Amino acid sequence: MDVRVVDVFAGCGGFTLGFGRAVKAAIENHPHAVKTYIYNFPWVHVFPEDAKRVSGRVILETVGEVDVVIGGPPCEPFTSMNQKRKGDPLDRLLADAQGRLVLEFIRLVDELRPRIYVMENVPDLVQEPLRDVLRKFFKRIGYEAYFNFFEAHRYGVPSRRYRVFISNIKFDLGRMEEAKCVEEALKGLPPLGEAPNHNPIKVGVIRLRKIRKLKWGEALFKFRDSLNRVHTNWVRLHPRKIAPTIHGKSRFIHPYEDRLLTVREQARLMSFPDDHVLYGGINNQFNQVGEAVPPLLAEKIARFIFRKLTEL
Repeated sequence: MDVRVVDVFAGCGGFTLGFGRAVKAAIENHPHAVKTYIYNFPWVHVFPEDAKRVSGRVILETVGEVDVVIGGPPCEPFTSMNQKRKGDPLDRLLADAQGRLVLEFIRLVDELRPRIYVMENVPDLVQEPLRDVLRKFFKRIGYEAYFNFFEAHRYGVPSRRYRVFISNIKFDLGRMEEAKCVEEALKGLPPLGEAPNHNPIKVGVIRLRKIRKLKWGEALFKFRDSLNRVHTNWVRLHPRKIAPTIHGKSRFIHPYEDRLLTVREQARLMSFPDDHVLYGGINNQFNQVGEAVPPLLAEKIARFIFRKLTEL
């Protein structure tokens, strides 16, 4: 079955990894993420520019008829982790420049007319009244909008991640899969410096002293989100538990060693394969991992969609 998929806001390719060779075109404008994407998916036609400047007509001329459109617009305008997000939910979607990229995704769905679309984001995106507004926007272009919520660790990803996948179909991913604990997920890596993105992260002397005192589950830093809830960073991971949610700015301390996890180790906790190479500075590599759709969850979504396409 020849399926043609377009990945919008493709990032480093977490969603694409799930759909594999079916992905024919991708849109991404961050230069380091573009380099990462092109290296790992050389068969994909990449539009290295702002999604606002890419028309569905050009994509159709490039790859032909499109069956599936996937993508995860930036979540920063919507997540409660962003202390500067706008107070009114509607302003996050309509008045925030990044928030409006959700509307660009809807525009591309309208112009590409896929049989199935899937848009991933934080659950905050669909709090009322946004849920009803998004449903109306999709209805306006002739598509239903179902809100599918998944916890990634229930599908084998060794870190927590709760996300919504908005689609014109209801998902049933079938049997859940137990995730590996941190210790199992990190097992088998070569020594530091002997694998891509597996270089030690420099830490100052004062922070290093503090790290040495941390027990499993304890954190070096605490901060509050926009709802005044307390969050932690630089947490020493418990070896026999799954990892906490990984964000772009997340840093974790190794369960047994007094050091930060490498980008490669963090990518393992998001279910990235070891041969997925990330480009850019260290912080940018961490961002690419933390902002991705976990590939293992993406693969399960892709399998369900491929089966569904045979029924449509």
